[in-house]
Amino acid sequence: MTKFLLIKENVFAMILDDIDKKILRLLQENAHYTLKDIANKINLSLTPVHDRVKRLEKEGVIEKYVSILNKKKLGNNLTVYCQVTLTKQTYDTSEGFNQAILEMPEVVECNYVSGNFDYMLKIIIPDMESYHHFHQKNYLFCLKFR
Repeated sequence: MTKFLLIKENVFAMILDDIDKKILRLLQENAHYTLKDIANKINLSLTPVHDRVKRLEKEGVIEKYVSILNKKKLGNNLTVYCQVTLTKQTYDTSEGFNQAILEMPEVVECNYVSGNFDYMLKIIIPDMESYHHFHQKNYLFCLKFR
């Protein structure tokens, strides 16, 4: 039976035991581990591991399985963090900016933050010259959100 902890009204967190946490750590280490591999590593039989993984997937604790790419082997040697400030703090401006960022494959993360600026972008790009080109290409675009 799945147990949940009430955080606040209508907000629940799933309670994970030590075995669930071990399974999750192993899957984060290597999403290609088979259920048999996991069972062997945590000294549990295959059926309970299978049941737990399926439950964690069903409950949304495990959202999806992904691959982490080696950016340098793909020729992307530079990671740039860029702060963006919008002069208008409206829904339409923010939504327009968010949609535009989705069209920029170089931007791998776009986080809305508090403080002296509104967004922190993580940009992965081959080199400084490419970043300069990216910046120049998108500068005029960004002006419409100011």
